[in-house]
Amino acid sequence: MENVLQGRPALILVDIQKGFDNVDYYGGERNNPQAEQNAQRLLEHWRKQGLPLFHIQYSALNPQSPLWPDGPGFPFRDEVAPLPGEPVLVRHVNSSFIGTNLQEQLNEKGIDTVVVIGFSTEHCVSTTTRMAANLGYHTYIVSDATAAFAKQGTNGQRFDAETVHQVSLATLQHEFATVVTTEEALQRCN
Repeated sequence: MENVLQGRPALILVDIQKGFDNVDYYGGERNNPQAEQNAQRLLEHWRKQGLPLFHIQYSALNPQSPLWPDGPGFPFRDEVAPLPGEPVLVRHVNSSFIGTNLQEQLNEKGIDTVVVIGFSTEHCVSTTTRMAANLGYHTYIVSDATAAFAKQGTNGQRFDAETVHQVSLATLQHEFATVVTTEEALQRCN
């Protein structure tokens, strides 16, 4: 096991927005109730270390979405709200790399490693993680600083949030990312 994250790691905080508190809209059940607190711990560590970080914000095109830009769910959660001068990238699709200049900013800063946290594991976190790996970044996803929602399968079967989360992580592990916990990420990034 590596002692430190490779290269100069950037923290990518994906969609840690108030709208995800509307659990009923997203499937009626969510796992990892401590995800925001773990995200806050990672963010504080990154800030103390002076490491690069990027806040990603989803701007829904559907006015019924809790993440509609004029709605109360659009802002970031208070515990991870950006400080003045921290980059905020707004987009309308699942990948944090599409419709933003995230890749350019990472490359300009000489970043070759990304650590992905946020919402939701099965959607924007997974898409961002996959694309980061495909773009050649050393990619980590923090399992307990992300969260998933329950889903209904194509045959009507209900998949609970923890199952969705674990399967999503399993599809990323080794092929696209190294899956770590908050504690492991903190220990590796000193």
